[in-house]
Amino acid sequence: MRFQRLKSLIAAQTRVGGFPFLRSNVLEVRNIEMLKKAMNWKKHPILGDAYLSSFDYLEDLNDRRIRDAEVIGASCCNHDPRIVLEIGTAHGHTTALMARNAPQADVYTVNIPPDQMQDSGQLNTFAPSLEEIGQYYREQQLTNVIQKLANTATWEPDFGPIDVTFIDGCHDADFVYHDTRKVLSQCRSGSIILWHDFAPELARIYGWIAEVCRGVERLYRTGLIKGRILHLQDSWVGLYQVP
Repeated sequence: MRFQRLKSLIAAQTRVGGFPFLRSNVLEVRNIEMLKKAMNWKKHPILGDAYLSSFDYLEDLNDRRIRDAEVIGASCCNHDPRIVLEIGTAHGHTTALMARNAPQADVYTVNIPPDQMQDSGQLNTFAPSLEEIGQYYREQQLTNVIQKLANTATWEPDFGPIDVTFIDGCHDADFVYHDTRKVLSQCRSGSIILWHDFAPELARIYGWIAEVCRGVERLYRTGLIKGRILHLQDSWVGLYQVP
């Protein structure tokens, strides 16, 4: 019943015009070179993970995983971060991407413990076992990753300033909103926040994308974020730089 109400809420919001703040503030960027120009970045990210070229679902069309990795990796290798945060470790592919592109940084990655999944939101796209959490980055023997097991409904970051954050935990709008709010409290001017499953043009197709957009829309509505979000074409990542 709760999920049905959630679907009804998403459908109602998209019918009435969706996300006015996103319509006014999201800029579509044609390719990674244009994104580098927009951000005044010089370096191209290190990719090199075969996983990025795999095609398992229709959602992987148009090299979506590669486009995602370009945004995330470029944010890390160009921003000279000292502290990087990932919310939603899963197998650790994105953790490894961030760690490789910011070798000088401490990369904190947070995932909910399996025994607390019942206390999380409804839109969790993957629920790994304890052994699966971070399995890939451990296999890569990356030494600058700090794993944390916590439910972000109650967890608060006790480190900072956070230079780059990738938010890919529970996709419920409330989680997206509150996870971002907590991160913002530890950011400084120039810090970068990245949301995964953010693609406003697909919000009518995928319910979890609509929920992420709804969470980001609320951040604008409550004044927690202002200014532009850049969205690389064919990616599912929104990029926001703290003013």
